[in-house]
Amino acid sequence: MSPTAKDTRERMVEGAVRLLATKGLQGASLGEVLEATGAPRGSIYHHFPGGKDELVAAAMQVVGDRTLTDLRALSGATPETVTAAFLDKWRTLLLGTDFRAGCGVLAVTVAAEQGPLLDAARAVFREWRAALAELFVAGGAERPAAESFSTILLAATEGAVVLSRADRGIEAFETVAAQLTQQARTLG
Repeated sequence: MSPTAKDTRERMVEGAVRLLATKGLQGASLGEVLEATGAPRGSIYHHFPGGKDELVAAAMQVVGDRTLTDLRALSGATPETVTAAFLDKWRTLLLGTDFRAGCGVLAVTVAAEQGPLLDAARAVFREWRAALAELFVAGGAERPAAESFSTILLAATEGAVVLSRADRGIEAFETVAAQLTQQARTLG
């Protein structure tokens, strides 16, 4: 793939990442992606012969991988530090977008029918939970507690993001974050 073609593909995936986080699956139409990225119309099926589903799956993979990279950087940290960093990632997204963006993977999960997109979202969430659990174990938590708390952390954080977006304020997120941080202290 030529550098220009690779750049176009990456621009389109990045555009889909942003649209999924701000407008959901329905708002991440191929036309919207083209408009947001300035990519030529023919590039959709050149880079994504499977159409929108292939583009959305690529965008979710990027989001998933970025979060995993951020988590891996926390290797050796205490459960409380891991939890605080995970929460801060979402807090920064909310505040930095004036509550217009949330989790694109959640957006796909809510809107997708059974099939490849829901499978891709499931895979991302499972990878995040597994990575969090491993970090908690490495930080001194017992495996059953680490696995349980990784699920609670992810589910509660996603819910807090949704509530904060709906409220257009950070209060609900901070309430949940305080409880999660307190619970994380008991893991190590």
